[in-house]
Amino acid sequence: MTARPDRLYDLLPVVYRMRDAEQGYPLRDFLRVLSSQADVLEQDIARLYDNWFIETCDDWVVPYLGDLLGYTLLPEAATLGEDGRRDASLGRVLAPRADVANTIDARRRKGTLSLLEDLSRDAAGWPARAVEFYRRLGWMQHLDHPHPQRGGTADLRDPGRLQRLGWANGAFDPFAHSVDLRRMGSRHRHGRHNISAVGVFACRLRSYPVNCTPAYCIEERGPQCFSFSVLGNDTPLFQRPVAETEPTHIADERNLPLPLRRWRFAERGPLADYASVSAELYGDGRSVQVWAPDWPAKGQGVPVPRDALIPADLSGWRGQVPRGRVALDPERGRLMFPANQRPKRGVWVSYQYGFAADLGGGEYARVTPELEGATRYVVHATLPGRAASGNWPAGHFGSIADALTAWVQAKATTPALRALVIELAESGVYEGSIDLQLDAGEAIQLRAAERTRPVLRLLDVRASQPDALSVSGRAGSRVLLDGLLVVGRGIEVHGPGDEAATDDDLCELLIRHCTLVPGWALHCDCDPKRPGEPSITLDGTRAALRVEHSILGAIAVISPERRGEPPPLELCDSILDATGMERVALGAPDEAVAYVEASFRRCTVIGEVQAHGIALAEDSIFASPLRVLRRQQGCVRFCYVAHGSRTPRRFHCQPDLALAAVAAADRAHERLRVMPQFRSRRYGTPHYLRLADGCCVEIRSGASDRSAMGVYHDLYEPQREANLAARLAEYVPAGTDAGILFAN
Repeated sequence: MTARPDRLYDLLPVVYRMRDAEQGYPLRDFLRVLSSQADVLEQDIARLYDNWFIETCDDWVVPYLGDLLGYTLLPEAATLGEDGRRDASLGRVLAPRADVANTIDARRRKGTLSLLEDLSRDAAGWPARAVEFYRRLGWMQHLDHPHPQRGGTADLRDPGRLQRLGWANGAFDPFAHSVDLRRMGSRHRHGRHNISAVGVFACRLRSYPVNCTPAYCIEERGPQCFSFSVLGNDTPLFQRPVAETEPTHIADERNLPLPLRRWRFAERGPLADYASVSAELYGDGRSVQVWAPDWPAKGQGVPVPRDALIPADLSGWRGQVPRGRVALDPERGRLMFPANQRPKRGVWVSYQYGFAADLGGGEYARVTPELEGATRYVVHATLPGRAASGNWPAGHFGSIADALTAWVQAKATTPALRALVIELAESGVYEGSIDLQLDAGEAIQLRAAERTRPVLRLLDVRASQPDALSVSGRAGSRVLLDGLLVVGRGIEVHGPGDEAATDDDLCELLIRHCTLVPGWALHCDCDPKRPGEPSITLDGTRAALRVEHSILGAIAVISPERRGEPPPLELCDSILDATGMERVALGAPDEAVAYVEASFRRCTVIGEVQAHGIALAEDSIFASPLRVLRRQQGCVRFCYVAHGSRTPRRFHCQPDLALAAVAAADRAHERLRVMPQFRSRRYGTPHYLRLADGCCVEIRSGASDRSAMGVYHDLYEPQREANLAARLAEYVPAGTDAGILFAN
């Protein structure tokens, strides 16, 4: 239907419309059909016109426009189709719109250093710093043309310059070096300091914001000790990148998503001491800000003034903080107040943290489907300038429990209500026990507001009962969780019981863009506090569990007595972390295997998987054995499967292909070579479960589309790196040896 279905009919003379009305409007109905087809034709003509321009064309047109300009495509780009989400996302990497749009401008600037940084941003999506290594060579300068700004010998009395020597992989190294004869583009090991060498230091980690969230009090160290992370773990603070204003400007520290250094974070006084923090990094809209209501005196501390902060090394929580000052460690994400002047009303912080992708709960843009005809309630958290209050407008509440109570009352008044959306408005902490009991056909969505990261803290308040987020429902009911960070306990889904009908059960639990902290909580070093506890327990239920773009701990399945066919369990673009290779990531506490039909697509699994069946496992990493009871059905394709696994039929899996290509005597060594190597295996670190650069190519580019296996598959890092290497070879001056280095 169109906005004006009778626009052709209105063009007819009145006499024909009068005659048509006398006969029951057959001509009007016929022209309505013609009008709908005319609308389709007009939309197609408008789309064809938009496809003439790189700014408005469809994704599949971008390679064709680039071909008109002589834009060099990678070979994989020729195999892409027009349909399919994954093909479209890969196409945007192989033929980036910004890179094609800037092709002519890049050719005009060919041979300039700043162009290499733009190529990294446009072709690979990585902010970068370009360095001419011949400027770092130690050689005698001409007396008539001195360059005092170039590198010299190291001054051991200047710790700030010494810290930059290896920081960010040497991207900001200020010293002179001897000649390195290895080539910059060598596939074995990059050589750096040579006359022809040019390096592009790319930043693959992103800087994500967290706005006005409570800091965590480290009570075992003292009530004056706080962590920026609401989980209590150490986290390096990153800086909010500042956009470059000039196209010829070479990026420095403030322009890249890099972790903060204590030396740069400090503003030094006349005695070269750590007087306060830098005005460039602290304050509203900057990298860090702290609120401490009524500290040090009533009416102060919202926010804490910049001159009250002292950059410090709080690695051991040692030192004495002067009254009226706050010590801040940006490299560990710690705060320390004076022991005799503690904040009584809590501490709130805003900061940036580093991570590789839009995964788990976070303040990034995400698409959240709406429930049709749903009632919407908004729940607020306590903020530093707003105390908890009971005077909320209609539809607004101070806790999730109050919103659920209001929903029960609304259903009693209007029985036709069947859908509820509870939106958590701020990136604060929402505490209390939650028990969701759904009626038949009811749907409840607990979601984060746009660009927020609410924390759902489940407290251990009942000694005789578990305090998990409890979910149960009847036939056709659904629970949806979107954009949450759940800490303290897990989620328990309960079935209808032995005496109830098996079909009178919760239909589906859908988890999207959430983090269910593996191990429930973290120590300061990111070790889990309860490593053996599951994040999700399916207790006697046949509900379908679907997880998308999330991080969660182990899944425990307790099957009902009357089973039937195994219920589906699907994980997509997610991390399933049992916090240890020897632990069980998916299993049953009272049986050999979990009675589910599991599916894994682009997932990284730490821990054993013990399932009744596997419908499909694709582009995933199973770091521990995968054991399946029903092997006649299902398929495992383009996955890494650990030694000792029992699976359905495999297709192009590792290390099977690598072992088949070598002699029997070399298979033990080959099995050790073809193993996933992670930068970090602890949740809470910036490189959480990212493949190391030294990991074998069979895993780093072993997925079905030659991307990396595992949860970071959709980053398409091998394709981005190949695309950037091709652009560098095209635009650097003749005789220059250019290479890609990674700053983080």
